[in-house]
Amino acid sequence: MKKIGTILKYELGNYFSSKSYIISTLLICVLCIGIMFAPRVIDSFKGSDDSTDVSDKNDDEDKEEDYYLLYDPANLVDVDMASEYLEKTEIKKVAGLDELKNQLDSEESNAIAGFAVNSVNDFDYYVYNKGMNDNNSSLFESYMSMLVKIDYCNTHNLDVEEFMGMENAEINVHENILGKDSTQNYWYCYILVILVFMIIIMYGVQIATGVANEKSNRSIEIMVTTTSSIHLLFGKVFAGAIAALFQVGLVAVGLLGSYQLNKEYWGGAVSMFLDIPGDVLLAFAVFGLGGFLVYAFLYGALGALVSKIEDLNKSAGTAQMLVMIVYIVVLTQLTNIDGVVMKVCSYLPISSYSAMFARVAMGSVEMWEVIVSAIILYVSVVVMGIIGGKIFRNSTLRYGNPIKLSNALKDLKKK
Repeated sequence: MKKIGTILKYELGNYFSSKSYIISTLLICVLCIGIMFAPRVIDSFKGSDDSTDVSDKNDDEDKEEDYYLLYDPANLVDVDMASEYLEKTEIKKVAGLDELKNQLDSEESNAIAGFAVNSVNDFDYYVYNKGMNDNNSSLFESYMSMLVKIDYCNTHNLDVEEFMGMENAEINVHENILGKDSTQNYWYCYILVILVFMIIIMYGVQIATGVANEKSNRSIEIMVTTTSSIHLLFGKVFAGAIAALFQVGLVAVGLLGSYQLNKEYWGGAVSMFLDIPGDVLLAFAVFGLGGFLVYAFLYGALGALVSKIEDLNKSAGTAQMLVMIVYIVVLTQLTNIDGVVMKVCSYLPISSYSAMFARVAMGSVEMWEVIVSAIILYVSVVVMGIIGGKIFRNSTLRYGNPIKLSNALKDLKKK
């Protein structure tokens, strides 16, 4: 353990002396805190802006407000009522279609759009440039639909108010969720799956690159003469885990802490992403760390299989493909969280790091299932560490072409 501690200290020194690591961590943390405080800062400036608003009102009074154009030869439309449907925007009648089109075409006109009413169930919509969020036609259509109902009531001697009251009767719905609201928990679960995937890929590649670098410059030959290769691998992996925990933990504390301080200013806009229950965060930490260690040992062993940095992508591709498959499977199964696929994945050490905490967040899972899955995961960490250490030991002094993982495993069986 003393030798692992020495290697761990050395590797952590490399991480924390790296300017890119420190600067990126601080920048991300400051950026997250800044974003969370943005609504509070904006709100504080509104008070000072009120004084300028008074002076601007006189200028605004001289400007003509936007309005709609209406050509209604049969006088079927109640302008005031239609204005309510069109979000209380003024409606101006025109004498003909040519006048309607000319005003829409004029740069001096503030006309938004125009409606030419042919009958209670037929109208033409005119607009100069239609935007992506243009819903004027549908709003006016809902108003015309109401006219059809009024016409029907008048024709059949029905009471209009009673008819409208029955159609728009208020239905009281009392939703009682006895378990978990998957729709509410989906988004933060989605983000956490992506986060743990990124951490494994980023730090796993760093560990593999570090091993391959030491092998290519032959400094590893000196290291293995003074300490065990297994100690080397464990020290590197534990250092990567601590560096990842520090970086992610600092950003998470800054983000979630500043969100709680400014929660009222966000008005629930980001609650679906940041209102994460404590049990989910705990499950994420336990299973995310276990999953990271499993793959970190694998990346370290794969890094020892190559003698040149340029060959690392071929070797590390095995781990990256495995992580990518798990990532895609878990994300696609979030909508079927209690399905067979997710249940199986929550017990496999290569996938439980994301599948089990997703089930804790969104599905129905018993405590014994979580405990069993965690035990399997951390036993696998130890096994993977031992196997990875042996592959690391057998491969560190072998140079030349990259060693295939299958051949490295066969060598272990022979010994």
